[in-house]
Formats: sequence, structure tokens, C-alpha cells
Amino acid sequence: MLYILDYGGGNVASLANSVRSLGFDFKWIESAEDIEKADKILFPGVGSFDQAMKSLRKKGYAEPLKKYLATGRPYMGICIGMQALFLSSDESPEPGLGVIPSHVGIFDKTTKGVPCIGWNGASVVHEGAREGAREGAEYGLGGEESFYFVHSYRVAFDERVKDWALTATRYGDEVYTSSVQKGNIFATQFHPEKSGKAGLNVLKAWLELGNDKIDAVEKVAKSVEALEADLKAKGFTKRIVACLDVRANDAGDLVVTKGDQYDVRESEEAEEEQEQVQPSITSATANDGTTPAALDPPAKKSRAVRNLGKPVDLARRYFAEGADEIAFLNITSFRSCPLHDQPMLDVVRKSAETVFVPLTIGGGIRDTVDPDGTSRSALEVAGTYFRCGADKVSIGSDAVFAVEELIANGGKKTGKTGIETISYGYGAQAVVVSVDPKRVYANSLDEIAEVHRSSAVDLAGPIPGTTTPLKDDLGPNGERYCWYQCTVKGGRETRDMDVVQLAQGVEQLGAGEILLNSVDRDGSKAGFDLRLVSVVRNSVSIPVIASSGAGKVEDFDEVFERTNVEAALAAGIFHRKEVPIEAVKDHLRKTGVSVRRDFVDL
Repeated sequence: MLYILDYGGGNVASLANSVRSLGFDFKWIESAEDIEKADKILFPGVGSFDQAMKSLRKKGYAEPLKKYLATGRPYMGICIGMQALFLSSDESPEPGLGVIPSHVGIFDKTTKGVPCIGWNGASVVHEGAREGAREGAEYGLGGEESFYFVHSYRVAFDERVKDWALTATRYGDEVYTSSVQKGNIFATQFHPEKSGKAGLNVLKAWLELGNDKIDAVEKVAKSVEALEADLKAKGFTKRIVACLDVRANDAGDLVVTKGDQYDVRESEEAEEEQEQVQPSITSATANDGTTPAALDPPAKKSRAVRNLGKPVDLARRYFAEGADEIAFLNITSFRSCPLHDQPMLDVVRKSAETVFVPLTIGGGIRDTVDPDGTSRSALEVAGTYFRCGADKVSIGSDAVFAVEELIANGGKKTGKTGIETISYGYGAQAVVVSVDPKRVYANSLDEIAEVHRSSAVDLAGPIPGTTTPLKDDLGPNGERYCWYQCTVKGGRETRDMDVVQLAQGVEQLGAGEILLNSVDRDGSKAGFDLRLVSVVRNSVSIPVIASSGAGKVEDFDEVFERTNVEAALAAGIFHRKEVPIEAVKDHLRKTGVSVRRDFVDL
């Protein structure tokens, strides 16, 4: 019997869904005795090395797990489940299991975005041990596939792991070990359960393997030249993210909607067009079959919520079309406690059953109080979404308030904000901060307060920090400059904080990624605000997702080429199929931007 080890951190629901989708049954490890009687063990994990190892030891699992590994029975570790096999980690003084004689280090933040979040290849480091065989094929590896990575710590690909390394991967200027295999032990740094069809193939290959050791034949290392060529060919890809703004319509049903400058209701013109095709009120038939002699004219209705589809159906469609990530933003979450928002929890749960790419959920990730007076922490809310199948949570207005407190405290952290507690419990990569800045125009830099000039841009100048020319984008009255002011509550309120202060503040608090929106460009189809994206990307070391303004395929290669941002997001143009995801990726390939190819037949 297959057993899955849940140490209490991250999204294990998606792995369980993946295993079930492949037709395999399993049990959860609930005691040390379960480890002893398992035929196979699968140890997934998203979170911190410190939390994982402490949890294993607290539950009494560490020593039984080491004994299990020594028996020769199959083991597969994922992410933390791989790192736990090593001696130690830069992330914590807590020792690992010590099975592999090497150390888990941290990526160099000075040369690239950290955490590493995105899709990359996995290059097999050995030649085929059997004539005509493709090394790594036993585990679904060795092809041109891309896999989903999300981590800040890595195992260097060096002499210490030469007997263990199965694949290597390059991120920026570093080459690291992306999977290990020796005897009965197989583990990946990437997440097969979040790597689409390619990842499911890896899981399936391992699940179907017998208990015999695979590496009976001595491994032969690839030449340096051959490995280097493969690493270069596979490389890190840019991500295309599909965003679904979810809210209840006036009938109480959850729908996907999309706003124009954050207004999600139909225009009056659209309402009038719909009314013109409705039956005339004078021809209405009463319940008794008669026609009323006269009726008062109906009261003027409020504008209806724009309905672009059902959340789960659209998520499945985007998975099939090749979206690299899917984000659900619950834009009316402020009206109720998220833990009582059963329909939204069901959306995440049902999506995770068949959508095997990363899922982000935003809205309501904050400290709240239930109607009965029960206090709920942001960590508890996030944990509920993770258990339902989410991989990351997105924090909006509360991030602004947290940075305001950080600044007021002279940069001293409290350790109590939602960003800090979730980041510590589940890892920085699990925390996305959604930023909603808007322009404040000025005729000169002198009109902008000195504290906010780090976010100021010349609207007739090049991309900030470069000499790359950019078309003029002056203010409504010809203003040449602007700074980017932060907003809260869906863009309805402004705060005395600029976007750079916020971006740097949330990074300091432990956020792993920024979702950068633009109040001014939302729904405009005028292209991403490249000046805004550049200012934020250059101010932080964590990855940035560009959002708001995409209207054509060219907008995506422009934002990638000119700002070096890691990902780009769109919503309405995908929902309405005005610009299909596949068309975006085809265009990016033609322009030399590396993107993942993995379309799924549902």
C-alpha cells in the first residue's frame, strides 16, 4: 500500500488529487507504525525546512523514516521531501535526515529573483546505461518537458552529489540538483503534481515501478559539453498567468467577472441592449394565464455584475489551453469571514481536482472574527485554502497596512503580520502580495514629495534605469511626471505610500512574489505600464507578475523584453477569447521568449 506523509505544511491536496487521477489508492501516514508497514512512501512538502524537520521529529517520524529508507522499499520525495534527505540546510540549524552527504544552500539573490518561481527543464546528468535506453525514462524524465519549481533553497550540483544526482537545472547563473535517485530513493526539487501532463507522467512512472532497484548498472556521467548544451536548451521560461476575479452576482451565484478600472458592473449601454431583446412588459402573462390590463413601469435596476463564466469551468479551460498558473481573486471577500465562504472554498477544492498547475487564491487572507466572535488568524485562513488545494495566497490591502506599521516602527518587524506568519509556516513562495497603485501626476519632480520620488517616472523619457526609448504617455493635462500611489479596498482608497515603499516593505516582511496591477491601465487594452513595471522590478529581488492593460499578443513580449519581469497576467482578453493563451505563447516563441509548451486534452 502507498502511504503519503503529510507533515502539516503546504498543499498536499493537489498531490492526493494527482495520485487519484492516475488511478492509484493511498493512505495517509498517521503514526510511526504506518511508516513501518508501508510498501511505498510519498513525502511531499511546500514550506520551510525548519518546520518540516521539527514536525517530523515531534511526530516521532524521523527515525522510523530513516529505517524505512534503509530497507530498500520505494520512496519519493517532493521539494521539502527531497531537501529533508540531506545533512543540513542554510534555512535552519535543524539537522536533516542525513541520507545524502551534502548541504542545502540558498540561491544568490543579487543576480536573480528569489524565490525561484516558474517552469524549467531538468537535464539528466548521465548517459543511457542500457543501449537504446533514454536515461531517466524510468522516472518520466529525459525529454523536453518543463516542470514547476518554487523554492529559495537548492542543492548545488557538485562532487558531493555525483552518486545521487539524476537531473540538473540552471537558474540564472547557478546550476543545481533538481532530482536525485539511488536505489529505492527518488526525489525531485520540482513539483510533479503542479507540472501539468509532464508532471503527471513522472508520478505515474514512479507509481508503476516495481520494488527492484533501478540503478543496478553503473552510471556514466555525461560530458560537460553535452550537459551544458542540454541545460541551455531547456532553460527557465516566462509564465503566462490567467486571472479570474470571482464574486457573487446579484442572485448570489459565484461568477467570474472583469472590471474596467475596477468597475465590474455592466455599462448602461450594455444593459439597454439586453433590455431591447427582452419581451415587452405589456405582453407578460400572469400566473393564471391572463394578460394584465396595465402594469406600472418597472423601477430602474442597478447595473448587473458582468458575468464571464463559472470559475471552475474557466480554470479547467485555461489548464487545457496551457496557462502556467491560475489565480482566483475573491473580490467581495471583505463582506464575510473567508472560512465561512463555502462556495469559494469549493471553487478551490473542485479546481484542484483536475487542474494540475499552480493555483493562487486572493481575498480575505487576513485576521478576522467570525460572527460568533471566534478570532481567526491570517495563518489559519491561508492554511484552510492550502488544504483545499491552493498553492499560494495573495494578500492585498492588509499588506499596505502591514508596511505602514513597519515604517512607523522604524523597520522593525513584529512577527505577527499575515505575511510574516504565513511565510514562516509555509515558505516565502506561498505569499503573493497584490499591489494596486495609481498615478499621481506632476509637472516637475519638485512637485513630488521627496519620500515618494523613488517611484517617480518621466512620462516622456525612456524606461527607468535604461536608455531604452519609450513612447510618451503624458498626464491628462500634459503633465510629464508621475509617482505611483498605493491604494486599498479594491482601488477605492489611497494611502500616503508609494509603490516602491510597499514592494520593498513586503519583501522585508517575507513575501515571495508581487502581483503588480495598475488602476490606470485596468481594462484599457493599452498595454502594460512599462514604467511602473520597471520601477518595481528594479526595486526588489523577489519575482514580479505584471498585470493590467494587456490587449494584444505584442503586449506580452514587450513587457518581458523591456522589463525582464518573470510573469505576465491577463483576465478579460482570455475570458472572452479575444487573445487566446495559445496565441500569446506562439507569438512569444516566434520572438525568442522562452515559454512552456504543454497543452492538455480534457
